[in-house]
Amino acid sequence: MKRRPTITDVAAAAGVSVATVSKAVNGRYGVATETADRVLAVVAELGYESSLIASSMRSRTTGVIGVLVADFEPFSAEILKGVGQALRDSRYDLLAYSGSHSTAEGWERRSLSRLSGTLIDGAIMVTPTVVNVGTEVPVVAIDPHTGPADLPTVESDSYGGALQATRHLLELGHVRIGFIAGRPDLRSSIARDAGYRRALTDAGITVDPVLVGSGSYRQDAVRVAALEMLRRGDRPTAIFAANDISAMEIVKVAAELGLGVPRDLSVIGFDDIPEASKSAPALSTVRQPMQTLGAEAARLLLTLMDGDVPAATHVTLPTRLIPRGTTAPPL
Repeated sequence: MKRRPTITDVAAAAGVSVATVSKAVNGRYGVATETADRVLAVVAELGYESSLIASSMRSRTTGVIGVLVADFEPFSAEILKGVGQALRDSRYDLLAYSGSHSTAEGWERRSLSRLSGTLIDGAIMVTPTVVNVGTEVPVVAIDPHTGPADLPTVESDSYGGALQATRHLLELGHVRIGFIAGRPDLRSSIARDAGYRRALTDAGITVDPVLVGSGSYRQDAVRVAALEMLRRGDRPTAIFAANDISAMEIVKVAAELGLGVPRDLSVIGFDDIPEASKSAPALSTVRQPMQTLGAEAARLLLTLMDGDVPAATHVTLPTRLIPRGTTAPPL
C-alpha cells in the first residue's frame, strides 16, 4: 500500500518549513500569497490531509459535529439530510456514527465517550435510548426517550399526528380500527398511542385491547402483531401503524392473507419517508418534517456550541395528514 503523505513531505516538496505548511493549510496569517498557493498546489498533488485527531489535540476543537443513530434506516437518513443542509454554510463537517452495540440501552453514552473531545465538538442523538448522557460536549436529542430530559430536544407533534390519522379513518366510516405501536421507550411512540386512543374515545368508541399490537418498529414484531390481528374473525377494517415501515409491512401481511388494500383493509402510517409515496398503492400517512427536524437540531446545537442561549431548548414541529391510496371507506 502506498504510504500516506505527511506534512514533512509537503514541506520538502514545496521548499518551505513544516510551520509554513501548517499556516498555509489552516489559512493563518504570516504566509505570502505566492507561497501559500505553492504549498496548497503540493497538498493537492500529494493528496495530503491533516490529521483530525492531531489537530484536535492542539486546538481542542475538531470542526466536526457527530450524528449518532441506532441504524441507518429511512427516518435517520432523512434526519442526516437535514443536518447536512443546516451545516452547509457553517465551518463544521458532519460525522454520521452508528455503534456496533447500538441496540443495547445506553449505547449513546459509550459512543459519546468514545467520540467526545477527539473527534467531535458536539453531537445530535437520533431516537436515543437515554437522554441523560453526561457528556463534555453539547448534545441535542431528536425524538427523545421518555422521562425528564436534561438535554435540548427536537421532535414532531406525534400526539396531534396520531389524532389526524385515526380521525381520517373514522371519517371514512371505519369503526374497528387497529393500532400497531412503536418503541415503548420513546416519547413519540407513547404520544401516538395516546392520540389513537383519544380519537376513538372522542368518537364514542371503546378501545378494544385485541386491536392494539406491539411492533416496536421491528418488522418481525410488526408481522407477528399484524398476523394475529388480521386472522381474527372480527378483524379490523383499518390499521394505524406508528411508522411507515410498520405500515408497509402490514400491507405485505394483508396481501399474504388475501386481503386487498384498501378494498378489505385500510392502512395508514406515520413519517412520510420517501418510499411511502412510491409504494403500490401509495401509502397514506402522517408527514413529520424529518429533514426539518435535523436542520432544527443542528441550528440548536450550533447556538449551544457558540455559547449562546437558544430561544427554546425543547422544539416541537407540526405534522400533516397525507391521504393516499391505502385508505378508503369500508365495504
